[in-house]
Amino acid sequence: MQLTHYNTNFKKQKFPITLVCDNVTNAPNIGSLFRIADAFGIEKLILCGEHIPLGRKMTKTSRATEKVVTYKIQQSVSEVIQNLKNENHQIISLEIATTSKPIHTFKFSKEKPIALIIGDENFGVSEHILKTSDAIIHIDMFGQNSSMNAVQATNIALYEITKQLS
Repeated sequence: MQLTHYNTNFKKQKFPITLVCDNVTNAPNIGSLFRIADAFGIEKLILCGEHIPLGRKMTKTSRATEKVVTYKIQQSVSEVIQNLKNENHQIISLEIATTSKPIHTFKFSKEKPIALIIGDENFGVSEHILKTSDAIIHIDMFGQNSSMNAVQATNIALYEITKQLS
């Protein structure tokens, strides 16, 4: 028998993870990020940028999870990162870069809260944010393409992080 969200046996849990979006502005992607933030039990979602759409297109994909996920909108991703560093978060960017490590080989620390930084749908995580990150991780890819949708990459990353923290 197929289960619904009313009768699953999943244990509710919060993880010390803040998801920081560096200029993610696609409304359906933002809605999906709310949904996975809820699904993976992250503490907070921070949407950074100037034009963050929270209208009907976003709520269509969020399925009302914006009502239960703690979130805020900030203009400056740099200020957010600095504040999180000051609060002792480990700053981990999800990006393919010259110094990035494959996510499946990276050991996430249980000692400090995690700030996972994901980037703009077209340009990824900003160069200046990569330079201030404590670590840069990537998802190995085996096809011709060198990138994937920001939401799909975030799903994979949150799965791996929460699996290690559980």
